[in-house]
Amino acid sequence: MSGRGLGHTGGTLDKLESIPGYSTRLKKDEFIKGLNSIGFCMIGQSERIVPADRKMYALRDVTGTVESIPLITASILSKKFAEGADALVFDVKCGSGAFMKTAEDAAALANSLVKTGTELNKKIVAVISDMENPLGRMVGNFLEVREAVECLHGRGDEDLIELSIRLASWMVTAGGITKDRMSAEELCREKLEDGSAYRKFLDNVDFQGGSVEVVENPDKGPKSKYTIRLKSTSEGYIAGIDAYRIGRASVILGAGRAKKGDTVLPGVGIELIKKKGDCVKEGEDLCMIYFDDPVQCNEAEKIIHSAYSYSEKPFKKKGRIIKEITMS
Repeated sequence: MSGRGLGHTGGTLDKLESIPGYSTRLKKDEFIKGLNSIGFCMIGQSERIVPADRKMYALRDVTGTVESIPLITASILSKKFAEGADALVFDVKCGSGAFMKTAEDAAALANSLVKTGTELNKKIVAVISDMENPLGRMVGNFLEVREAVECLHGRGDEDLIELSIRLASWMVTAGGITKDRMSAEELCREKLEDGSAYRKFLDNVDFQGGSVEVVENPDKGPKSKYTIRLKSTSEGYIAGIDAYRIGRASVILGAGRAKKGDTVLPGVGIELIKKKGDCVKEGEDLCMIYFDDPVQCNEAEKIIHSAYSYSEKPFKKKGRIIKEITMS
């Protein structure tokens, strides 16, 4: 059960629905059928699912308690428990592109989720991951679908595959399929290599009305009207790419919502050609911008340029995973 994008954050439902025909508006019996026949389904919240949480969130908004960790914990777990899950794996992000800006705040939320869920007899794991820099190379709805498909073929961005495998392996472990995470990781990599993970995704796309043809041939999917290569105005090693600013630029292009009710454009977004740690010379390509409106593109360009910082010396890149928390 996922949400839609708002502000600089992307929405899982928007990304999936950028696949032509894909619908997350399933009725209860359809959802159960999908779970039984495929093993997973993707839906959004409704008026009938955890209605108290919707009211509580409205109260938090007007009482200045949106950032209250106990209330965030209750909000998150109520939705997951309503789904009937026996085990949960949380990706708690921290950094400029995340709700929790510091590792300390992310750890506080992760510990609260794990402790509360465990006390309610659920198997809970929280993985704290770095979102100071954008994850993967694509930012935008169908662009991210394309990248996800590349990962399912084992060819995706190294950071994105690393985190996805780690989260999936914890899910396999929490679900009791393997005894430990390392053997679960081996199993997950096997499922990527033999193509079964990709085929399972195709089964879901077909069940939820999406175009399998487009997933198998992404060039037939949504496209922007124009593209432009953004050139570097500096040189050196890329010390960082501010995820929040990249997210804001993507919203300006139309990939996200400035306010609830805005429509999103499935084909627009940003492709990061150079990432943190890469060496770049002045005039080299930093990224590709996919856009429909030249005025919006001009505004986004300025923000993207400001997102990049540079270092004169090379440095060792760190992994995405900061910490893992379990009660076992």
